[in-house]
Amino acid sequence: MVEDFLKQYAMLIAQYPEKVVVEKVNLDQDFVELIVYADKADTGKLIGKDGKMINAIKTVIIGCKAKDPTSYRVTVKSIEER
Repeated sequence: MVEDFLKQYAMLIAQYPEKVVVEKVNLDQDFVELIVYADKADTGKLIGKDGKMINAIKTVIIGCKAKDPTSYRVTVKSIEER
């Protein structure tokens, strides 16, 4: 659910929404890393000035997971790093 929300939200922000991919990596029983792969031009938009956009996304994810004990880490990478 959280990864679907993150993908849809990132696609709204991105200039090239067709290139946005969200990968879920289970690091521990209750800890998940969500990696957002986007075009190099879109990584700056997703992070935002001084990290404000990514921090806002993380805040919304905290609200989404209120009934879920899983903790999430969100990372934004360009497609070239994949």
